[in-house]
Amino acid sequence: MPAGKNLRMHYYAALREAAGLSEEALNSAAATAAELYDEVALRHGFPFDRSILRVVLNDAIVPWTAELRDGDTVVFLAPFAGG
Repeated sequence: MPAGKNLRMHYYAALREAAGLSEEALNSAAATAAELYDEVALRHGFPFDRSILRVVLNDAIVPWTAELRDGDTVVFLAPFAGG
């Protein structure tokens, strides 16, 4: 049985372009949203420091210290412009 949590990731805008996909399922030992971002940023070459991003966990904006649980859905939101 794999160690860690089974998570569903969704990527939008610049993060989707960097990852080359809009979503993925992954197994991670990351305990917090911050640890998870560091892991996937390294894997996909994300260009943003997490200090300028927001994290959404199960449809709610949460702090980077939010603890992850098996089955969570996570979205990292990059800054965007529009009108």
